Amino acid sequence: MIYATYYQSMIGRLLLASDGENIIGLWMDQQKYYKASYQEEFIENNELAIFIKAKQWLDDYFSGKKPELSQLSLKPKGTEFQQDVWQILCEIPYGTLSTYGEIAKKIAAKKGLTSMSAQAVGGAVGHNPISVIIPCHRVVGSNGSLTGFAGGIDKKVKLLELENVALNELVRPTKGSAL
Repeated sequence: MIYATYYQSMIGRLLLASDGENIIGLWMDQQKYYKASYQEEFIENNELAIFIKAKQWLDDYFSGKKPELSQLSLKPKGTEFQQDVWQILCEIPYGTLSTYGEIAKKIAAKKGLTSMSAQAVGGAVGHNPISVIIPCHRVVGSNGSLTGFAGGIDKKVKLLELENVALNELVRPTKGSAL
C-alpha cells in the first residue's frame, strides 16, 4: 500500500509518497516522470509519522536551514545503477554543485571502470523519485548549464537561490543538453 500527502512549498505543491515507514517519492505538480515507478493507487494519509517528519524537514529546508538527510528514512525505487547515482546525489553538500561528468567518474571508480557515460548519469538523475530531498537540483552540465531538472529550470533556480548558490556563472540551456 502506498500512502500520500501533499505539502505546499515555495516551488508549488509537492506530493509525498510512503510505504508506511519510508519516503518513497516526492514529486512536484506536473513534474516529468510524476509517480513513474508506481502503478498502485495512492491512499491519502496526512497523519503518518514519516510524513510528519518529512514535512518538518521540508519546513526547515524551505526556511533556509540545512536539515540532514539522515533525519528521514528514504527508499527510492530504481535500478542498481540509479540507486548508485542517487546515493552520490545525497553526498552533494547543501549550497554546492556537481556535474553529470563528476558523478559519472565516481560511478566508474566505484564499479572499477575506466569511464562512465555522463548521459546515463543524466538519465538516472532525471528519474530521481524523491526530488528536493535527494538533491538532483544540485547537478549542472559541465559547461555550467542549468539543464536536467524534471521539475523545470525555474524551480531548479529557486532551489539553488534558496541554498545561496552563485548563479551568475551558470547558464540556462537554449537547446539540447550539456551533460
